Amino acid sequence: MSDFLEVKWASTHNLKNISINIPKNKLVVVTGVSGSGKSSLAFDTIYAEGQRRYLESLSTYARMIISGISDETRVDEIKWLSPTISINQKTVSSNPRSTVGTITEIYDFFRLLFTTIWVWKCINHPEIILKKDSIGDILDNILKFKIWEKFLILSPLLHKTYLSFDEVKKEILDIGFIRFMVDGEVFSIWDETSLKLKKNSKIYIVIDRLIREKNLENDENMIKRIRDSLSQAYKNWWNILEIYSLDSKKSSIFSSEAFCPICHYSLPDLTISNFSFNSHFWACPTCHWLGVRPVFLEENIINPNLTLNEWAILPWSQHKYYTEVLNAVCKKYKIDCNKPYWELNSKEKWIILNWTSDIFEIPFTFDFGQERKIYKTKYEWIIPNLERKYLESDKASDNLLKKLSQYITEIECSECGGYRLKQEYLNVFVGWKNIWEISNLSVDKALDFFRKLKMSENEKIISKNILKNICERLEFLTGVGLNYITISRRANTLSGGESQRIRLATQIWTRLEGIIYVLDEPSIGLHPRDNNMLIQNLKRLASLGNTVIVVEHDEDIMRESDHIIDIWPAAWIHGWEVVFEGTFKDILKDKKSDTGAYLSNKKIVKLDKKQREIKWFLEIIGARENNLKNIDVKIPLWLFTVVTWASGSGKSSLILDILSNYLQNSFLRSTRPVWKVKEVKWARLLDKVIIIDQSPIWRTPHSNVATYTGVFTFIREVFASTQEAQKRWFWPGVFSFNTRWWRCEICEWSGVKKIEMHFLPDVYVECEKCHGSRYNLETLEIHYKWKNISEVLNMDIEEALDFFTAHPKIKRILNVLNDVWLGYIKLGQSAPTLSWWESQRIKLAFDLSKRSTSKTIYILDEPTTGLHFSDIQKLLNILDNLVDKWNTVLVIEHNLDLIANSDYIIDIGPEGWDKWWELIFSGKIADIVKCDKSYTGQALKSYFKNKWIK
Repeated sequence: MSDFLEVKWASTHNLKNISINIPKNKLVVVTGVSGSGKSSLAFDTIYAEGQRRYLESLSTYARMIISGISDETRVDEIKWLSPTISINQKTVSSNPRSTVGTITEIYDFFRLLFTTIWVWKCINHPEIILKKDSIGDILDNILKFKIWEKFLILSPLLHKTYLSFDEVKKEILDIGFIRFMVDGEVFSIWDETSLKLKKNSKIYIVIDRLIREKNLENDENMIKRIRDSLSQAYKNWWNILEIYSLDSKKSSIFSSEAFCPICHYSLPDLTISNFSFNSHFWACPTCHWLGVRPVFLEENIINPNLTLNEWAILPWSQHKYYTEVLNAVCKKYKIDCNKPYWELNSKEKWIILNWTSDIFEIPFTFDFGQERKIYKTKYEWIIPNLERKYLESDKASDNLLKKLSQYITEIECSECGGYRLKQEYLNVFVGWKNIWEISNLSVDKALDFFRKLKMSENEKIISKNILKNICERLEFLTGVGLNYITISRRANTLSGGESQRIRLATQIWTRLEGIIYVLDEPSIGLHPRDNNMLIQNLKRLASLGNTVIVVEHDEDIMRESDHIIDIWPAAWIHGWEVVFEGTFKDILKDKKSDTGAYLSNKKIVKLDKKQREIKWFLEIIGARENNLKNIDVKIPLWLFTVVTWASGSGKSSLILDILSNYLQNSFLRSTRPVWKVKEVKWARLLDKVIIIDQSPIWRTPHSNVATYTGVFTFIREVFASTQEAQKRWFWPGVFSFNTRWWRCEICEWSGVKKIEMHFLPDVYVECEKCHGSRYNLETLEIHYKWKNISEVLNMDIEEALDFFTAHPKIKRILNVLNDVWLGYIKLGQSAPTLSWWESQRIKLAFDLSKRSTSKTIYILDEPTTGLHFSDIQKLLNILDNLVDKWNTVLVIEHNLDLIANSDYIIDIGPEGWDKWWELIFSGKIADIVKCDKSYTGQALKSYFKNKWIK
């Protein structure tokens, strides 16, 4: 078998007949500028072909039931291809019951451990430890009796209440025994007695009468008799027996199940299912096994600074019906609608929010044409109204559910305390912690807990393999920089980078060999100090005998890689050329590779530094969202500010959940929830906020680059103004794909028809009606510069820029798209086919194409994702230009090239999901390198030493 993976004449997407040899069982980095085809080579060619070949090796039946078989890849041949596994940025699970523990299988091992070694406490008597006793345990207890001590083996009758001795005698005889004991006195079924049973009399079957003989432990026949008697006692009711000493008149209770001697509370043997919160038998029924309940809190639905007439009630804002009803209520109860909500007294607030009545009816006025009519209606108060709508939202619409969800607060379930399980199973402990308390530990704390867990020698033997698996998985998660994540953290709250690193850790501990792993920028969201751990794990994966192909721009990962493939020099039109392949040392000397120039410091990502004065601050006072420790943050206005963080330290809580929501409510009159912050000061110095986050642009197939940026409106106007279009009375709407009369109805504007092949990849064939143009023939007869509308949409941005050079409105938008290095994107490229960093740059272009007011704040969330060094330089130039025009730029980022060129840094720490986050540093770059507490400062100090100081 060859030591190389041979790819010949790959032409997937924008690859132009690339042929390349990739060394196997090595760490290989694929790098290059945006749009040069890195992902097309790694994911859409190598991974897709490996997946397709594996699936085709399965039976016909298996292929029929497996969905998502890859389309045929456009490559002549790939030799020596192994099975492929993709580890991308997608969220691992959207199920609210999925946690880090369940997707990594750590929680499964927790469940196994809790059924193996445990301490169980009574739910009625927490001071009592429940225990079960084996026959051997009871025999050991009997052997401790004094020599010649007499004792009885008793089985209690607990299953019903007896009214007389005769009833007891009949029951004993039916069971097959002769003697029984009542309140410490032994009777035979033939005994006559005048005693009467008491209401609380204790009744026992006498299973056997014995004497603790000398050398009992050596008497095999007597030991067998005792064992048989004990087994017989256990086989009766409740799995309980007592050993009663006739000499000391004392008894000892034993149980084959976990048992409380005070209240007789007992449960059968534990199984791993008892600790599953995905089963309604064992999980908490109150919170539906989620650990939290959704509620509407006053602080989430009310803007206290507004009056009721100014729509202080956010969910009801701009809703005429509820406004009229509320006015009528306020009139009846003499509540001033023009008074700020915070000035209302508690009784008035209670009436508005919570008071409900089935009988109370009020008149209200309602405009109906030219008339004003009076109706009667029941006023459903705000919080009950929202709760009802939320419960009914599953039957209504996704939009209603989405709207109401933004006002929801999840509070801890009062029944299970947020632990998801029934109380009896939360009273099972290992190391004096129950299963959910251990799950709530961060990975590093859990690892420390299990390493220090004290056990008996027998418990160590039993749990050895379980603890080994738990500790290995925790170590691997620590190794990929996820030491801060709690094991109970919901999977749907993980970022794309965290999800990818969890998948990576999973693959490491599976210890597969001969696999080709394809990863998509695993360093995303990772602080520079955590890079080394990630690199060591990537190399570890390769050392197991796997080929690790990483699409990456991180310098540290490239430096430690075995092989680098550099695709250059420019996107789309010239981007298919592989300018370099070889080792890190070789790329430093290569003159053709721009990547090598940046890695060797011949080129540096750097702005011409300008001394900008700080005049005003935007102040966030008392931020306490999630784990923010009631911090105060000052963001300088009209400067380029970067917010940095240790991995998992809540940058989105401060900037995206608090600041951006507050500014959008202030400037856009939106109703986004803003809570857990005392005040945001000096926002009045701004008049506009533009947020460019990681959410995708529209996900409908008809949405594309041209429609999102608005340039398609001007293009349609150009076609509608042509002489031929005016002759036919065509208007701009004719050229819209949403106008059914002018688009191709056979393919519904897709241009292709899908033929399902069931056990083979789906085949897409060109539509026989429109031949892939997506419009009908009449629309396609309209030409501008000898091209129809379909041909224009098939142009890339660079080509369209030349084509529409005489149209300033179109040219302005296309210029901005080209400036944010999207010249390779087609005008008509569908939104679902865009990567999320391409979507982010389209958003940036869309907002940059608007006129700046010089009072705008731009908030960007990790804009360097997917960018090469040269792309970052272009981004810096754009951001610097915005600040020059008196705008404020606030960036959440971990890339040192961008951080080093900022005017101001805000560093949040210390680290981790389960710790309190606080402000570590706030100030200029010259000062952060002197801050020993700041990980970012330490990383910058090393960066400046290697890059800027020659």
